[in-house]
Amino acid sequence: MLRGASADALAGLTEKVGSGLNQDDTATVGDQLFALAGLLRSDASIRRVATDSSLEAAAKQGLVRQLFEGKVDQGALDILVDAVERRWVASVDLPAALERLSEIALAKSVGARSDQLVDELFEVGQTISANPELRDALSNPGRTVADRTQLAENLFGDKVLPATVSLLKQALAGTYGTISGALETYREVVASGRGEAVATVRVVKPLGDTDREKLRAALAKQYGRPVHVNEIIDPTVIGGVRVEIADDVIDGTVVSRLDEARRRLAG
Repeated sequence: MLRGASADALAGLTEKVGSGLNQDDTATVGDQLFALAGLLRSDASIRRVATDSSLEAAAKQGLVRQLFEGKVDQGALDILVDAVERRWVASVDLPAALERLSEIALAKSVGARSDQLVDELFEVGQTISANPELRDALSNPGRTVADRTQLAENLFGDKVLPATVSLLKQALAGTYGTISGALETYREVVASGRGEAVATVRVVKPLGDTDREKLRAALAKQYGRPVHVNEIIDPTVIGGVRVEIADDVIDGTVVSRLDEARRRLAG
């Protein structure tokens, strides 16, 4: 998580991505910002110069223009030029910010289908988690990134939105530790762009429409904003609902109530 000046820089750049890019350009810009983030992570010398607060902004902007003009879309270059003018607490904060901006741009690229994007990221994550062989193949460091990326494309490319595939490919880079951790973060980024929180709900059987709407309304009241709900059918809960929102867990399952009763009896 970025802090201080780096957080302020990201906030300013996020506003630029949100209002300064046409939707038609956002998918390309998103992919290119991710590529730029990877390059800056791997090349410490460029990264240090680009974030050196003792250098004039014009010098840093001239450097990145010299390196990347004509090689990336103008929209991506404009964001990078703006970024190097800003102050960063640590040099590694710049590529981290560019990666987050790439996620925001890809979320914007789907327009009104952001709910679909959140659902697809959830479903892809569930598919990978349920298939250990697939999870191992996608996360195996012994396979090249190109090989794992092609596998992801082959499996999901014609079944989901292009933005979903792009974000899955980004998840393979490992900057969030695990693929499932990355996809969870992406869900939150997309939902946040709509002013929503995202909840993972574990239930013994699918919620009916009425129960789902009641749950959404209760969560929205508690968190002060709309909540996008994704369900996991989990027989181990026996009954009731377990809700996970970011770091919060609301456990109203029969199992948790039985465990609490046992603890009280034991006490």
